[in-house]
Amino acid sequence: MKKTYMAVLLVALSLVSLFIGVGELSLVALLRFDPEQWELLRISRIPRLISILIAGVSMSIVGLIMQQLTRNKFVSPTTAGTMDSASFGIMVSLLVFTTAGPLVKMSVAFGFALLGTYLFMAILNRVKYKDAIFIPLVGLMFGGIVASATTFFAYKYNLIQSMSAWLYGDFSMIMQGRYELLYISVPLVVLSYLYANKFTVAGMGEEFSVNLGLNYKQVVNIGLGLVALVTAVVVLTVGSIPFLGLIIPNLVTMFRGDNLKDNLTHTALLGAVFVLACDILGRVIIYPYEISIGLTVGVIGSGIFLYLLMRRKTYES
Repeated sequence: MKKTYMAVLLVALSLVSLFIGVGELSLVALLRFDPEQWELLRISRIPRLISILIAGVSMSIVGLIMQQLTRNKFVSPTTAGTMDSASFGIMVSLLVFTTAGPLVKMSVAFGFALLGTYLFMAILNRVKYKDAIFIPLVGLMFGGIVASATTFFAYKYNLIQSMSAWLYGDFSMIMQGRYELLYISVPLVVLSYLYANKFTVAGMGEEFSVNLGLNYKQVVNIGLGLVALVTAVVVLTVGSIPFLGLIIPNLVTMFRGDNLKDNLTHTALLGAVFVLACDILGRVIIYPYEISIGLTVGVIGSGIFLYLLMRRKTYES
């Protein structure tokens, strides 16, 4: 879990990612300044790599923030309905704003993601049985209801093919001019670092935070806003990447404890490495065809999620 090792692994996987694909990319040809090779690198491979890194970093960090604010290790944009609400918002934007650009779709998706997150938090406050495993199961049920509504309206208004790009994460269609919206996540990640200590204090509860002079509601609103906006941007650009914001923070805290500020960099690095490794696996396992990132992360992530659940039960017993 050392940052140096993860950084070296990230650089190595990034180089591998650049040279994997149906279109052959040769280092020798690049050194000879072959125009076709450089165009392939500039238009397709570099945008894909950048989108993988930003999505992996940002979704992992907002998952860590969400777990801190809810004081539950199994809460994330996947298990709180945030990601499903963002997809529902995109579907609404396709229905209401048929000619809308990416910014309008992102704004609508952000609004629904934020609303869905607040609804989950309201449910969380009303649930008396606050077991660490029971709460995310409630969130999964809530997300399932939202996802079912999205699928129903998508079929009813013949939008299922349009919605499939956002219901399942996929980097194969990422090219220059189609991923730049992800850059919005970069300042949000920086803001997460600036508010890290406040998120840590807020995670200790409202009464404790107020006694320390912290504006608890404002900090929680900022945190949930970051989670909703990053989720909306990633879902709109790449699609849904399940379990990423859940498993990466848990793996980091297993080795490093619960200090949010100390864990942010490790969480960012591990998130980027994990998504990059899953993307490379999806590109080589049935080459020259490709498995979507939503499927690879979903399968591996759900397996790790089950391990975390069983590990918790083992320690409890």
